[in-house]
Amino acid sequence: MTFDFSRVSDPLYFSENRREAHSDHRWFASYEEACLGTSSFEQCLNGTWKFRYVRNPSEVSEGWQKSDADCSTWDDIRVPAHIQMEGYDLPQYANVQYPWDGHESIEPGQIPTKFNPVGLYVRDVVLDNPVGANERLSIAFKGAESAVALWINGTYVGYGADSFTPSEFDITEFVHQGKNRVAAQVIKWTSGSWIEDQDFYRFSGLFRDVVLYRRPAVHAEHVIVRTELTPDMDRATISIDTSLVGDGYVRARVVAVGECEGEPATVSLSAPRLWSAEDPYLYEAELEVYDSEGILTEFVPLKVGVRRFGIEDGVLKINGQRIVFKGVNRHEFGLQGRVMSRERTEEDVKLLKAAGLNAIRTSHYPNNTFLYELCDEYGLYVIDEMNLESHGLWDRIRYQNAGVETAVPGDRPEWLPVLLDRAASMLRRDRNHPSIVMWSCGNESFGGADILAVSDYFRAEDNRPVHYEGVDWDPRYPQTTDVKSRMYTPAAEVEEYLTTHRDKPFILCEYAHAMGNSFGAVHKYIDLAYREPLFQGGFIWDFADQAIALTDRYGEHYFGYGGDCGEAPHDAEFCGNGILFADHTPTPRMQEVAHVYRALVTTIERETISIENRFLFTPSNAYTCVVTLRREGRTIKEYGLATAVPPGQTGTYPNPVRVPDTPGEYTVDVEFRLAEPTAWAAAGHRIAGDQAVFTNPANAAVAAARGSAPTVVNAIHNIGVHGEHFSALFSKLHGGLVSYRYGQTQRGGRELLRSMPLPNFWHAPTSNERGWKGPSRDAQWLGASRYCVPLASLENPTLEVNDDVVVVTFTYVLPTTPQSTSTVSYAVDGQGRIEVTTRIAPGAGLPDMPEFSLMMAVDADLHNLRYYGEGPEECYVDRREGARLDVFERDVATMLTPYLRPQEAGNRTGVRWAEITDERGHGIRLDCAGTAGGMELSALPWTPFEVENALHPNELPRTHRTILRPAYMRRGVGGDDTWGAMTLPEYRLPADKELSFTFAFQGIL
Repeated sequence: MTFDFSRVSDPLYFSENRREAHSDHRWFASYEEACLGTSSFEQCLNGTWKFRYVRNPSEVSEGWQKSDADCSTWDDIRVPAHIQMEGYDLPQYANVQYPWDGHESIEPGQIPTKFNPVGLYVRDVVLDNPVGANERLSIAFKGAESAVALWINGTYVGYGADSFTPSEFDITEFVHQGKNRVAAQVIKWTSGSWIEDQDFYRFSGLFRDVVLYRRPAVHAEHVIVRTELTPDMDRATISIDTSLVGDGYVRARVVAVGECEGEPATVSLSAPRLWSAEDPYLYEAELEVYDSEGILTEFVPLKVGVRRFGIEDGVLKINGQRIVFKGVNRHEFGLQGRVMSRERTEEDVKLLKAAGLNAIRTSHYPNNTFLYELCDEYGLYVIDEMNLESHGLWDRIRYQNAGVETAVPGDRPEWLPVLLDRAASMLRRDRNHPSIVMWSCGNESFGGADILAVSDYFRAEDNRPVHYEGVDWDPRYPQTTDVKSRMYTPAAEVEEYLTTHRDKPFILCEYAHAMGNSFGAVHKYIDLAYREPLFQGGFIWDFADQAIALTDRYGEHYFGYGGDCGEAPHDAEFCGNGILFADHTPTPRMQEVAHVYRALVTTIERETISIENRFLFTPSNAYTCVVTLRREGRTIKEYGLATAVPPGQTGTYPNPVRVPDTPGEYTVDVEFRLAEPTAWAAAGHRIAGDQAVFTNPANAAVAAARGSAPTVVNAIHNIGVHGEHFSALFSKLHGGLVSYRYGQTQRGGRELLRSMPLPNFWHAPTSNERGWKGPSRDAQWLGASRYCVPLASLENPTLEVNDDVVVVTFTYVLPTTPQSTSTVSYAVDGQGRIEVTTRIAPGAGLPDMPEFSLMMAVDADLHNLRYYGEGPEECYVDRREGARLDVFERDVATMLTPYLRPQEAGNRTGVRWAEITDERGHGIRLDCAGTAGGMELSALPWTPFEVENALHPNELPRTHRTILRPAYMRRGVGGDDTWGAMTLPEYRLPADKELSFTFAFQGIL
């Protein structure tokens, strides 16, 4: 038998001599060995392999796989690793389009012929002990993208083509004691690549573990664990069914419960402790495998979660309670691409738990086994998704009017076997994990009879519900999915749909597209999930930015996206849509994620505190409740509050805080914290919190003293306004405030301005704004911001001198069609405080403005920001639910969030006052001048125009100024999707309406 490369373009050729998929249990020689976690039946082949890269299969040399072939001059390569991350080929990011699209014209199943990289891997493996009588030896490639062909000692063994489940081969007949040569040919593109068109970087190579397994003569080849609960859930049965190879028997035991023999082995439990995300309790089961003479051949430890999940009373329930998925889609992706360690994955799981998430969808392929083990242990519900996506072909149907018959897999019989094989490989490997609550037939592959057959297979083999979103696009076989699943449907449309469609539970398998500065108005979805029983939550897209760590020509490090590695076609920064950055640190969006996903929701009144407990099984008194009274960031008193709200209920308690009657603004925060440390967070970790703001107005009769009136010098070209500690100069020629010195008089003091303040209506477009073509729609506001001009020269400004204040007003003509006008008034008092009022009269029919602000530059040495407003992370009008009012400090240099592509970022809402100072504490103070609810504030080292011009953060220019943009409002970031969904109307500035905004500034000595 030989390997025939010509067959890899046949959809029916996806395995040859590959072992049948089996459960992912491990086997050990003894209980003691299992306790150590290292099995003598396993030999990990990770490490350094000899490697040769060729551009096409035709360039593979004859005899390379022979045991005596000289590979000494070959390169070394790490395993696991992607070939493209080791200096060969190019990492290529593509979303929908196939990587070869435009280079070659090929039809589904066919493979590129001009360029199809092949990696040749060679490693010599020493077997110290011969394979015993009736023992079997196998080698498993846990992840080989997209196919692997195997030779042992020069003899062809077999072929496997599924990138994301193991390809395992029995090599017993091909090995001998001593040195054995393992040779693997990994092919980048095969027929299966047509159904691996996921939205991700395209790699190839051995990217997961390679393991050598020894099976004893009597071996538990496949284990199926089933649990059954009585209707009242007072009793449970654990049954363990074992496919035994060899003549022997199995003895099973559930630790501290009981033991049994027989097939299947069955153990009964009274008052079982049920597994859930809130209490992920796992029973420990043990299998002892004996040969016919009663000698132990292997010990198999198992973790068993007893739970019931399914559709009951028309909704999805876990252990009898309606569930709301607070989930995220998760690509396996980190700094090494899809090469993920258990340690990194465990940190990811801890982070998700700490942020209040309860679910993961494995988009769009089965993950490493350890992901499911960790979800079992820490408590996360999982939708396990099969390796299927043919989005690029689906687009032919949606956009090119191709018929349904062109769909792949569609109704095509030649694609059904590979689908059923992939479904079986996933289910047989993963079925024993209690964290998996649904099987998914794949993603974005339209519909058809083939996918229906996959869903039927899942139901025939297991009792978990089946998920598939594509039925929404091809409704011919609605029975394919047990739930109604959609992507990126606005919350209002979900609610409208459910007014007439009540047949299935509804989930959003993808929503809140978190690309760039996004994740706006997500609270609307969660509010709906707790108002509408059939809407049961969703899964954020997605977990972490997919990006490649690169270094530019000047030695600066940055994260690259599509096209940055020289690849084409590509989809640019569309891979940057994670709630985590590429290094798996949280983005500012996590502030909002944690808040909208919280399970304890508090409503705070002056006299009472009401607590809604959204946990399904956990009372509120499992956590410490702390109530804190503050005034402008200063803690006045902290109280403990004893609560006892049962799960799913609401309780009201007297507010232990008495808000003072004295004038001022007070905040009352209610936080729930971990009383004890958990596996995922330390004691004291905040799991939920809400805030209320109470304002006691000052006596209206008490007004702030302005002091003596300033001196006015109304000269030919300038108007000077002077006081004891300040000097302001307004230019009639240039049309604005050109100097503001604070300190000593007569040209003394420090010049604080580095440019003339001007009205501003623009910010660097966000990813979402680019997605709905906002920059072209809003372009006139860019021109209005950059090229506004004074109405006239020496006739503008106007000057008004009052008893204690001088008002200088400039009028600007804005180059919009039709023309718009703006005025900026400066009311200067004797203490040097300048109250600024900006007005805008937009031309009729113009679109809403991206923002309405005043942009002013100060010295770059003023980089320490201290403000009283909402934070601590950036927030916008549609993403401020998770922000709290307090006093925060940041360095301006850190305020621009490092999204993959620079864009509007770093804003703060509800700002009452802010101080921007140098290292000595000198600088400028801004306040909202009594504006109810505060103003918005951006403080960055760059103008919006400089930010917009940079394609990556490393391309931003050196810092020369600190740019302040106090604002009436900035457009909300939006986030329903990033290809057409505008920011919701209630979070946009009104168009065709005159607006006014007032704030004040003054120097700080």
